[in-house]
Amino acid sequence: MPLECHHRDLTIFFDRPAATVAVDLIGAEFTIAGVGGRIIETEAYTDDDPASHSFKGQTVRNQAMFGPPASIYVYRSYGIHWCLNFVGRTGSAVLIRALEPISGLDLMRQRRGLDNPIMLCSGPGRLCQALGVTDTLNGRRLVEDPLHLTVPSERLAVSAGRRIGIKKATDIPWRFGVKGSPFLSNKL
Repeated sequence: MPLECHHRDLTIFFDRPAATVAVDLIGAEFTIAGVGGRIIETEAYTDDDPASHSFKGQTVRNQAMFGPPASIYVYRSYGIHWCLNFVGRTGSAVLIRALEPISGLDLMRQRRGLDNPIMLCSGPGRLCQALGVTDTLNGRRLVEDPLHLTVPSERLAVSAGRRIGIKKATDIPWRFGVKGSPFLSNKL
């Protein structure tokens, strides 16, 4: 049976090493106001990781990363795209890189201005645009409406590889995705 969105259960689920959480989120279903799908790709970041926003300590920008487990950290990447992260232990987070779109496809298509389901949520910026993610979600808890997360009870076949789109600690194999999925942002 999947782990439903109960405050205590989700807090325990996220209060573990970021790489473990990142793997266990693969296959989870995530929606915002009924729009979303199955998490297909993630990346893990910790406070002792030079590529992490939390590496140099807490700031106004990364404050949500130091909040309680099962919170959301949203930031703008390169001043262009929003990026959605789920907060784990203090200073750690999991970037949600790609979803397999399942519900609210018409709204996703409208927000993205395209029809191809493979391109709707394959990449952090695309995913946020399709789901309507902005900084208004920063610091919110995953148990709050209109957010809904159901963690899978069974693990899918997951591949691991190097994180992408970063300049530091590129050798750490903390990018995870469903093996062979066409919805990945980049091959694993």
